[in-house]
Amino acid sequence: MAQAFMTEPGQGQDPGRAGSRAGRLLNWWRPEGMWRRGIVLAVLAVLLGLLMILHAQLPNTVGNLGSLLETFLPWLALGIPLLLVFAVLRRSATALVALLLPAVVWVSLFGGLVTDKKGTGGNLTVATHNVDADNPDPTGTAKDIVASGADVVALEELSGTALPKYKEALAKAYPYSTVQGTVGLWSKRPLSDAAPVDIRMGWTRALRATVTAADGQKFAVYVAHLPSVRVKLKAGFTANQRDGSAALLGEAIKAEPLKKVVLLGDLNGTMNDRSLAPVTAQMRSAQGAAGDGFGFTWPAAFPMARIDQIMMKGIDPVSAWTLPATGSDHLPVAASIKI
Repeated sequence: MAQAFMTEPGQGQDPGRAGSRAGRLLNWWRPEGMWRRGIVLAVLAVLLGLLMILHAQLPNTVGNLGSLLETFLPWLALGIPLLLVFAVLRRSATALVALLLPAVVWVSLFGGLVTDKKGTGGNLTVATHNVDADNPDPTGTAKDIVASGADVVALEELSGTALPKYKEALAKAYPYSTVQGTVGLWSKRPLSDAAPVDIRMGWTRALRATVTAADGQKFAVYVAHLPSVRVKLKAGFTANQRDGSAALLGEAIKAEPLKKVVLLGDLNGTMNDRSLAPVTAQMRSAQGAAGDGFGFTWPAAFPMARIDQIMMKGIDPVSAWTLPATGSDHLPVAASIKI
C-alpha cells in the first residue's frame, strides 16, 4: 500500500510554478531583461559623455552657449550619480555600462584638479580679490587681506567711497601701491612703471606695473577686471563685451617686454571658457598647476565657478588656495610663486 503513495522524481511539483520561474529567468535576457532595460538612460549617459568630450564644438554663435557650458562644465558630473540611481532602480546593465563613458571623460578632464598639487619653496605670495562695490565692510576686508600675509595684492571693483578706507587700512602693510580706475595693486616690494591698460570699457578696469623682487629680479603684474556676464532669456550668455576685452588683454600680455608676468584679477570666466583663450593660451593657472581642488570663488555663499584668476608665465607656481570669505560676493585667492 505504501508504494501507492510513491512518486517518480519530478512528480508532485507545480508545473505552473516551475514554468513561471523559467519564464522569469528567460525574461531577464529578453527585451525586458537587464540588457534591454534602460535604453533611454544609456542614450542619456552617452550624450552626457559626448557633451563633455565635444564641449569645444558647441557653437557660440547662438547666445554664447559654448562659453556658458564651459563656465559650469565640471558640474556636468552631477548627471552621473543621477543617472546611476535611475539605472540601479531600473536594473539596467546597459545603462550602467554606458555610464562609464561620462565617468571616464570627467576624470580625464578634471581628475587632475581634485588632487593636491601644493608644493613648497615659494619666495613670493600674490593675492587677488574682487572686493565688491557694495561691500558693507571695506576696512574689515582690507584687514583680512593684510592677515593673509600676501606680498602683492590686487583689488578689483574699488568704489570711490570705499577706496580711501582700503588705502588707509593697507598703507602700513603695503608701502607701495597704484590705483587705476576701479582696480588697484598694493605691494611690499617696490612698484614702478604703473599705467592703465586699455580694454575698451569706457573707464579703467585694468593696469600694469613692474614689481622688483627681493633679489632684484623684475616681473610684470597685470590686474584686470573684465566686463561682467549675464544669462538672459532672449540674449543668452551676454559675454561679447567681456570677450572683446579679453582679446585686448591678451594682446597687451603678448607684447609685454618682461619675460616674467603675473596676471591677477576677476576675469568673469573660467579656464575652460574658449573665449578667454587670448589670455589662457599663453599663461598657466596657479590653481590648475599647484592648487588643491577646483578653488571655486563665486558666488561666495555657494561657490560654483572660479572666475577670479591668478595666472603667470615665466614663473613657477608653487601652491594656490582660496582665502576665507570677506564682505564681498567673491572669495579672495592667493598663490605662492617662485621668482
